[in-house]
Amino acid sequence: MTHTIRIADDFSPTPAGRFVTDGPFSGERFRDEFLVPALKAHDEVEVDLSGVFGFGSSFLEETFGGLVRKCLFKKTDLLKKMRIKSSLKTYENKVWQYIKEAKPEC
Repeated sequence: MTHTIRIADDFSPTPAGRFVTDGPFSGERFRDEFLVPALKAHDEVEVDLSGVFGFGSSFLEETFGGLVRKCLFKKTDLLKKMRIKSSLKTYENKVWQYIKEAKPEC
């Protein structure tokens, strides 16, 4: 069964920033408190980007590229277990681009 995280409803309709020090709705916080636990607990996770007023590149890169960069998940594992849902294909493409370009720092 797929677990869905709706960023606008479960986190914030106005996510912004890279680090926790940038504000309460940063990519780092979303990744560490919402996305990583969901990916560890479920076989398949859908991240729904709909309903958000917009995404900065720093939020998306830290959230999704950070999964690989921080050595939390391998790219191949994310391709198997994570789905991105968005009414704007641009955001979905950016997420996968950040994952693809991330270099593990471990």
